[in-house]
Amino acid sequence: MYKKKGALFIAVAIFIIAGCNTSHEVQLAPVEVKPIHITIDVNVKVDRALDNYFDDIDKAEEKIIQK
Repeated sequence: MYKKKGALFIAVAIFIIAGCNTSHEVQLAPVEVKPIHITIDVNVKVDRALDNYFDDIDKAEEKIIQK
């Protein structure tokens, strides 16, 4: 009788241990990195700065011509 209980205990222990053993398979898809194109328009600031610069030169030239 003890042999049957021992065998039953071992069988239950094996099933419990086997039930706790899990494995998961994770598949990763390849990652595609695409280039990002960014266009920043700074022409307006440069154009205004040049206008201010040349306006100062034009004003100075007008003063010279008037004298």
